[in-house]
Amino acid sequence: MGIIQTGRVKINGRIVKEPSTPVEGSEDITVDDQKIGAKEYTYVMLNKPAGYTTTKDDMHAEKTVMDLLPSSLRHLAPVGRLDRDSEGLLLLTNDGDLAYHLTHPKFHADKMYLVRVKGELTESKQSKLEGGTVVEGKKTAPCRIREVKYNGTDTEFKITLNEGRKRQIRMMAKSVGHYVTYLCRLSMGRLQLGDLPKGQWRVLTKQEVGLLN
Repeated sequence: MGIIQTGRVKINGRIVKEPSTPVEGSEDITVDDQKIGAKEYTYVMLNKPAGYTTTKDDMHAEKTVMDLLPSSLRHLAPVGRLDRDSEGLLLLTNDGDLAYHLTHPKFHADKMYLVRVKGELTESKQSKLEGGTVVEGKKTAPCRIREVKYNGTDTEFKITLNEGRKRQIRMMAKSVGHYVTYLCRLSMGRLQLGDLPKGQWRVLTKQEVGLLN
């Protein structure tokens, strides 16, 4: 903050002394008349396997998602969480604004999951889940359940919700008498996991980053 208030920073050739001055990213910014580059953001998609904890650093975790990335990408942070036993799409980035946009409930960013539970998910239970069920004293927001398939012992379905409470889907299923045996995130907003192999990662294309905004 000091270098700004002492008049060492210029935006498009004009001295700026107010730290909260907004910038759009296309401005010519200099410090002591030396041009500085805009911060580069990196966006990585990981197909998280079960057994990995979603965290940057946890001394109690046997394996974390950072173990699946090269050292050059370990400065990135996970966007939201997938619990240790869950799989699927995990986004990692150093773009804090985008991470906030994707995880804060007020933005209503949809996330779709493939879920398998023991027993039959009846139409009445499905309706209860879709309308909202009480989990830890708080009612969940409405969600969408599609492609329900019962094979005689288990039910598989896709669920779309825009909340991100800890272990939410597992607790929702438990509230109607079911135990989740498999959980995989398939999409975040319009970003799709696709055919990325389990345990592998890749950098998003510019087009894919655009889908997240």
